[in-house]
Amino acid sequence: MPETADAAEVRGALARLRRFGGVPVAFGGLLTDGGRKLRISELSGTVTLSLQGLGVATGNGLGGKAIAFSRPCAVTDYTSSRAISHEYDGPVGAEGLRSVLAVPVVVRGRVRAVLYGALRDSLPLGDRSLTAAVETARHLEQTLAVRDEARRLLAVATPTAQRAADPAAWENVRTAHRDLRTLAPRIADEELRAELLALCDRLASAAVTVAPPTGAGPDRTVLAPRELDVLACVATGATNAAAGERLGLRPETVKSYLRSAMRKLGAHTRLEAVTAARRAGLLP
Repeated sequence: MPETADAAEVRGALARLRRFGGVPVAFGGLLTDGGRKLRISELSGTVTLSLQGLGVATGNGLGGKAIAFSRPCAVTDYTSSRAISHEYDGPVGAEGLRSVLAVPVVVRGRVRAVLYGALRDSLPLGDRSLTAAVETARHLEQTLAVRDEARRLLAVATPTAQRAADPAAWENVRTAHRDLRTLAPRIADEELRAELLALCDRLASAAVTVAPPTGAGPDRTVLAPRELDVLACVATGATNAAAGERLGLRPETVKSYLRSAMRKLGAHTRLEAVTAARRAGLLP
């Protein structure tokens, strides 16, 4: 489920925060109830379960303050600080935490999670800890944004393919196919990446069934993943420069992949390559 995958990303982020931030304890979680409450579900370096499952309301405590202001917050002595409210002193005190920082993870203007780092001594958290926490949160923001986009495309692509019997609808399918292939290499989760690439194959196969091209197609051609990525961009009208920007490649590299794909498909122009790839069931 998406929630489990996102929680795993939070767990990985906490491990990075401890490693690079020099904090012995890290914890955090995703926002629930439509973004109104934080649920602490991931613990790293704790010795009790006092924080497990704790619900943090927006504005309350250190994490609630970080959510409310959408910015990092820190205190040197949690239970005595006058900068925060103290609804959660019990669980924090039971874990023996004193100096604590909280960094919100903001995706498209909305707080999606909060990462905490903590010391069991009342000492100022240095630049190393604060910088690592912010950088870890930014990395998690990018990961969650990619996941969100992947899920959106997964949700719209399949029903679009099922009803796409007209050329205009198929252009939407082709755009979704291109975007999915562009996103896939950026996803660390092997299961989700495989699901995206499998959907790309289904979209391409559906094109042959729902809107078969005229003329006999070549034998099944095998293209390298990057060759197919480039062709997917070219199929939606992208120039080499635009395809390179989308795929994170230099225009010369795009040209090289395109030339290789054309050779394998027996094509002499970009348009011929796209047409041949569609006939071979490689593109929708």
